[in-house]
Amino acid sequence: MRYPDEIESFAALPHILVVDDDDRIRELVSRYLVEHGYFVSTAADAAKAKEILQMAEYDALVVDVMMPGQDGKAFTQELRQTNDVPVLLLTAMGEVEDKISGLETGADDYLTKPFDPRELTLRLEAILRRRPKYEPEDIKEYQIGPWIYKVDYKELCSASQNVNLTDGEARMLSVLVAKAGNVVSRDDLATACDIDPENRTVDVQVTRLRRKLEEDSGNPRLLQTVRGKGYLLRVGG
Repeated sequence: MRYPDEIESFAALPHILVVDDDDRIRELVSRYLVEHGYFVSTAADAAKAKEILQMAEYDALVVDVMMPGQDGKAFTQELRQTNDVPVLLLTAMGEVEDKISGLETGADDYLTKPFDPRELTLRLEAILRRRPKYEPEDIKEYQIGPWIYKVDYKELCSASQNVNLTDGEARMLSVLVAKAGNVVSRDDLATACDIDPENRTVDVQVTRLRRKLEEDSGNPRLLQTVRGKGYLLRVGG
């Protein structure tokens, strides 16, 4: 999956969270939305989506109805108690009663599988047009474990200390925090940070970030390596 070359461009893109337990559908929807000007995060179930939503604001959610654990309708209904982010439900059930029950949970729209990805983007565009524009510039701080990451100051703050980041470290952390809870491949991280993927710069920056983020950088809990795939930033305490 590609990323914008400049960190500043993240704020200009609508940020969508795709929640679906089907790896193929999740990847298909994500790739199509990225190709059409969206910045996308993903979650494989409702529990993971809740974890991600604790960390960042989203412009809209695309949620599968039939998921193990908490299904999409129950997730949307619970979400509506505290969050008014637009939700587009995806389902294999096309009966009118099913659509009505989905909308009654608080969803903004309902799309039946199989669907044309072009229709998905059109429906998302319609949802976003009806919603006052969210200003990402208001989000200047992120919780990462025991730290508060202050973007403008390139600084990590905890109850006991403040740690300054270099420009390179701050740039990489901004990429990782925008995709928190999702694996970012080494090549994608290099591209987003304007780093040559053929040298060791990515590994050096990750090591430096771990020394500042982790209580034990040799046994990282927040910034983890996913073997053969890339890096994953966890935001839980």
